[in-house]
Amino acid sequence: MTFEDVEAAARRIAGAARVTPVLTSRTLDDRLRARVFLKCESFQRAGAFKFRGAYNAITRLSEADRRRGILAYSSGNHAQAVALASRLLGAAATVVMPVDAPAAKRKATEGYGARVVAYDPAHEDREEVARRLQAEGDPVLIPPFDHPDVVAGQGTSALELFGETGALDLLLVPCGGGGLLSGSALAAKRLSPGCRVIGVEPETADDATRSFRTGTLQTVRNPRTIADGARTASLGRITFPLVRALVDDMVTVSDDDILRAMRFLWERMKLVVEPTGALGLAAAWRGALDVAGRRVGVIVSGGNVDLGTAADLLRGLPPED
Repeated sequence: MTFEDVEAAARRIAGAARVTPVLTSRTLDDRLRARVFLKCESFQRAGAFKFRGAYNAITRLSEADRRRGILAYSSGNHAQAVALASRLLGAAATVVMPVDAPAAKRKATEGYGARVVAYDPAHEDREEVARRLQAEGDPVLIPPFDHPDVVAGQGTSALELFGETGALDLLLVPCGGGGLLSGSALAAKRLSPGCRVIGVEPETADDATRSFRTGTLQTVRNPRTIADGARTASLGRITFPLVRALVDDMVTVSDDDILRAMRFLWERMKLVVEPTGALGLAAAWRGALDVAGRRVGVIVSGGNVDLGTAADLLRGLPPED
């Protein structure tokens, strides 16, 4: 894959995807002693960056393939993105979702018109469930990250960020299956060659970090983390080599770190951000990276969160020092 794929995706999704805002905070800059730019994909259609990749992939299909229907599996954000993109492009969508997916994400997916097929991740594999559904009806599978058109679409977020901010020293990107991270790295290496691209994962879902460090694809099964968008089992056939080739480093953060960053975004910047969306800022907030004196881009990947669950999580967090 190349940067030109990301450029082509940007042209393809123009007018369908939103150009999301880049927000700053003097309080945040003072706290981190850096100039921080938040690319707020929480304002994207369907509430997360996933709409970019889903729309790009589905719009690339022929009319005949769209008539076959679209199939996806996702804990929530890709589910909503596929459901909405399918509706906009005139295709029927079926989405395989875990039974413990956030209720708000399932409700939104169904609200966009998709059929949801629930599975138990403790006893079933979502890809196996998807293969069974494909055998029954032959829909086109659009996976959540390991697809070139999905990766290219996700990279348009960073492309927009650099277009607004110019060169950056660091780009902090949440990582689940690596689609957003891979696409962001493709954009960064062309538009800001001196920028170090850093992927951020939860400590308990560190498969990509271990894969990056060892050069061998590592896996994790049903990790316990509040960042449900980063509970993927592993990087993919496409994203693993891209992460290895283009990403400069990987770091991990605890759920407590995620909540502290999330609380700041909610309280001080009035941004409704889900735990996965706060991963990038969490790495800078807790000092996992030295950001002082630097221009730092942060992809805030989404804002689809169950408000009751978020309130419970934040209520149990000790006061900030």
